[in-house]
Amino acid sequence: MWFKNLQLYRLPAPWKLELAALVEQLARGRFVPCGSQDPMTRGWVPPRGGELVHSVGGQWLLMLAVEQRLLPSSVVNQEVQERAEKIALEQGYPPGRKALRDLKDRVTEELLPRAFTRRRKTPVWIDPVHGWLGVDAASLQKAEEVLEHLRQCLDDFPLALVQTQMSPTAAMADWLAGGDAPAGFTVDRDCELKAMDDEKAAVRYVRHPLGDEVGAEIKAHLTAGKLPTRLALTWDDRISFVLTEKGEIKRLAFLDVLQENAEQGAENAEEIFDAEFAMMTGEFARFIPALVDALGGERAAPEGGDQDDPPF
Repeated sequence: MWFKNLQLYRLPAPWKLELAALVEQLARGRFVPCGSQDPMTRGWVPPRGGELVHSVGGQWLLMLAVEQRLLPSSVVNQEVQERAEKIALEQGYPPGRKALRDLKDRVTEELLPRAFTRRRKTPVWIDPVHGWLGVDAASLQKAEEVLEHLRQCLDDFPLALVQTQMSPTAAMADWLAGGDAPAGFTVDRDCELKAMDDEKAAVRYVRHPLGDEVGAEIKAHLTAGKLPTRLALTWDDRISFVLTEKGEIKRLAFLDVLQENAEQGAENAEEIFDAEFAMMTGEFARFIPALVDALGGERAAPEGGDQDDPPF
């Protein structure tokens, strides 16, 4: 149970919602598999059997399941075309636009029950004491899917954006221009810089040491107006990650010794799951405040902030 990405949000600290009340309210949106005419369904599933919220050491874990029927538009269009050609032969002229729309609806209705389904799950971590909510999603759009379902289920969901004094773009530019990361962090070997004009010209360094020679190139790109959009970092020699201009934390990787320590003494898969979750959230408790401090510290979110804006 190690997150690969972290879309981070703010809750009141402490969040006063009791665990039992959260479980009860999430049950309103429990997962139900796709019916014969459902193109997609979503809902909460137990993260590790049992309740819809798995609690370890006061840290909560939720799991949103999304099931989709796989019916490619090309399959529908081909069937519609074949039927339309048959109708044209029978009646002597091709069907009109409205008839084609109705035909497409009928074909979709017929083929949907026979389509395969694909299910994916998205973990959600909540620290109710310190007021953090993290979604293991590779994009803000996927995270919003989770947040939308939470809003539909909960009586009150006072979620806010994480607001820092410096934007990730400005902070990364300062670190690269100065040739050094903030205290506790080191710059790794991946970086992307992008021009802000219409052409969006980009320069990427992938698995490339960002030493003195490359550092001079990067500074030249910064002087020319390009801004960093991605930067690989390591925190405390324990967690490596990529920070994006939107404040997304991607490609999370925990030091091997952390994963090994989590498995020591565990006798079965359930104990390993709990140990990994406890170890991960324990690291988050130190890593997240350190990252926020590196971005100049936290500031209060403006009242009525747009939930669609990116964090940070």
